[in-house]
Amino acid sequence: MIRRTTRPYVLACAGALLAGALLVGGSGCAGPAPCAGWGVVSEVGVYFVQDGYGDLAGASAEVCTRGDCAKGTLKQEDISRAFLTLPDDADPDSAPVRFRVTRKGATTPFIDESVDVRLLHQSDGCGGGGYSRALAFTKEDGLLKTVPKAVGAAWMQQLRGEATAPPTDATTTPSPRRSSRPPARTAAGTPTG
Repeated sequence: MIRRTTRPYVLACAGALLAGALLVGGSGCAGPAPCAGWGVVSEVGVYFVQDGYGDLAGASAEVCTRGDCAKGTLKQEDISRAFLTLPDDADPDSAPVRFRVTRKGATTPFIDESVDVRLLHQSDGCGGGGYSRALAFTKEDGLLKTVPKAVGAAWMQQLRGEATAPPTDATTTPSPRRSSRPPARTAAGTPTG
């Protein structure tokens, strides 16, 4: 599970969901047009393609930007999603995003790359929204400012496979991409971060 290093992640998620529910209920968005209000979260996410790195079960993945970091434990899978939830008033101007992966038991990251990106506005359909950015990391190309179509398609296929897979052992370590809320999506349904 990814958690913020500067404040309790679970409390932040619970508060965001409650605030979102209150916003949707009291914003006049309950009319005939659907309102996605609560599903838009300010965050930066990195889709990490594990192909070519061997066994990464138990390795840590860390995303840092704008003075904040989130760290989580990886499981062995084709693509992992590491993300950092940002405050709703995050500055969208260009800033470095740093992505690090450290093998289990190691002290030095074997992946440590940064790239400057500007956050993109995601509307909640009710006059609000958040700022987010999706990046990708592949062994061949390093840290990319965008998610290539092939990586996005593979991610969606992996999610569909997990949705239809039988339940796993309760002792399995959750992937950094799992959260208590659905990931933000573009109008086309692809992940945004």
